[in-house]
Amino acid sequence: MKPRLLPLALLAAALSGPAAAQTGRQDLAVIKHTVEQFLQVQAGGLPGQVTVTVGAIDPRMTLAACPEPQAFFMPGARAWGKTTVGVRCATPSTWTVYIQANVTVVGEYIAAAAPLVQGQPIDANQLTTLKGDLTMLPAGVATDASQVIGRSATVSLPPGTPLRLDTLRSKPVVQSGQLVRLVSSGNGFSVSAEGRAMSTAGDGQVVQVKTGNGQQITGIAKTGGMVEVAF
Repeated sequence: MKPRLLPLALLAAALSGPAAAQTGRQDLAVIKHTVEQFLQVQAGGLPGQVTVTVGAIDPRMTLAACPEPQAFFMPGARAWGKTTVGVRCATPSTWTVYIQANVTVVGEYIAAAAPLVQGQPIDANQLTTLKGDLTMLPAGVATDASQVIGRSATVSLPPGTPLRLDTLRSKPVVQSGQLVRLVSSGNGFSVSAEGRAMSTAGDGQVVQVKTGNGQQITGIAKTGGMVEVAF
């Protein structure tokens, strides 16, 4: 008896089963989801509401099916604003694609509510809290008033200016000419001495101190009129 030939429709259905899926085309929706999940995790620590939008993927792109596509960043890429995410497959086939995406982070940031004069300490009445896409603002913008109060601007700023932390001087904890206590400690020892600061410095900044015998020592300014010295 001759073997009965399957109708074309049944043959196609048979080839679309699990065995065919293993050697078929990669579902592009899976690639999109992989990029979305990757960026959500990478942007999870940003201070605001994160929204990830993955760019269109060319539907004509043909890739071998991959059970575990892996997303990654190229060196220098970032997890906010317009960015590019790589997706690669290692087995059973090897391929890599790059997908455009955009990450917005809507949150609160600190701006000047009044003119800020260069070098003058900033108080709470000179600040306002605004809301917007943080990825469209300068890098290092302040997101909490406590990051700004007591510090001073390196240049005069008009109202409405977002305040960048790298353009603000720390509140001085040591004033030039002030008597300070030099402190040094290590494994099993701790010593202290008195000296006079030769410059003004904020917490964590480098300052030079002249001791009673005229020696100049460099240390790190700390609150309470102390200067940490490493020996």
